[in-house]
Amino acid sequence: MLIPIEGVLSKDEVREFRRLLDQAPWQDGLKTAGTLARAVKRNQQLEDGSPLAVELGNRILRKLGNTPLFISAALPSRIYPPKFNRYSDGGTYGAHVDSAVMQVPGTSISVRSDLSATLFLAEPEEYEGGELQVEGPFGIQAVKLAAGDMVLYPSSSLHQVTPVTSGARVASFMWIQSMVQNDSSRTLLFDLDQAIQGMTSAVAADDPRLLKLTAVYHNLLRQWAVT
Repeated sequence: MLIPIEGVLSKDEVREFRRLLDQAPWQDGLKTAGTLARAVKRNQQLEDGSPLAVELGNRILRKLGNTPLFISAALPSRIYPPKFNRYSDGGTYGAHVDSAVMQVPGTSISVRSDLSATLFLAEPEEYEGGELQVEGPFGIQAVKLAAGDMVLYPSSSLHQVTPVTSGARVASFMWIQSMVQNDSSRTLLFDLDQAIQGMTSAVAADDPRLLKLTAVYHNLLRQWAVT
């Protein structure tokens, strides 16, 4: 399941984020790379735990908490604090799979990575290359969204960022532990929820068909959710 979510940040919010990030001290992304990633990772990252990373990350989390499509698709239980990266001058991140369990720095909290998310902070015309390529059951999907838009995809997917040959690709990224770990079950719940939402404008709130579908959704969620 690969789901684009439009308008997580407004254009004004993106401009403010970029004003701050463009002045930030970026570090070599290899500082946070694991053994295998070191061979394929070439980018810059904002230091984890820096005041700017915490401030902007918390703002993103507040926005996501008020984004119905994100809640419906992810059914989040825990979210790894948003991180920030920058690709330029040929920067790339070769094919890799995200770690299954991640420790939140400075805490005893661990996050199982069920879903990965990229929030684009640069417009597509600002840079050449830099596509997020995600390998799925129907082949490779290339993603390059407008600034302020986010894409969700399974963390188990093989994925990469193609080389940025001009300009700069700036983004935030994070991982989500879902209440529903199984991707196919989560996809089924998402499709069912979207169908229910589509019906609400067409039928009365007490329509028996709508009530029945809503009951099915919550009973499946009750069966599959782990909190």
